Amino acid sequence: MTEVVRLTLVSHAMTDAMAAVRFPADEPLNDAGRRQAEAAAGLDIPASVHLAGPERRARRTAELLGLAATTEPQLADLDCGRWRGQTLAAVPAADLEVWLRNPAAAPHGGESIVDLTGRVAGWLVSLIEGPSRIVAVTHPAVIRAAILAALDIPPKSFWRIDIAPVSQTTMHYRNDRWTLRLP
Repeated sequence: MTEVVRLTLVSHAMTDAMAAVRFPADEPLNDAGRRQAEAAAGLDIPASVHLAGPERRARRTAELLGLAATTEPQLADLDCGRWRGQTLAAVPAADLEVWLRNPAAAPHGGESIVDLTGRVAGWLVSLIEGPSRIVAVTHPAVIRAAILAALDIPPKSFWRIDIAPVSQTTMHYRNDRWTLRLP
């Protein structure tokens, strides 16, 4: 059994939007996030390729971790459309309920969970013929979508996966399938 690809997904550090339970925009890390990333700097993750989502919070986390990351558009956060920057309380309850219960819905006018998972699944496929060791700094939503795609889990399970700031999720592609490695 030969390992073809080892992918380590690192969640970006804390932002004010995360702390305030707001839908993300392209916000920077807050002070706590900078401290989190600085504390994790020098992680021993063997990789030949370093990637980061295009948003400031992902790129800055990668930088603080000491990674010379290339921006990868497919690692962009879930597009929350017109809800960007709003708190949960500011969103009409009926719209929020539809969005949380139906992974194909996008009442905010952005990307649905199904669309996000499809985008991330396509990105995972693109890694199969590439470098064997990859580290990607991205968003909790992207990491959830990668787990769903890798394990062929239904999209309704998206909200049942917790991804902590600056946490690592490792996946391997071997024998024509992705596996999830738990610590």
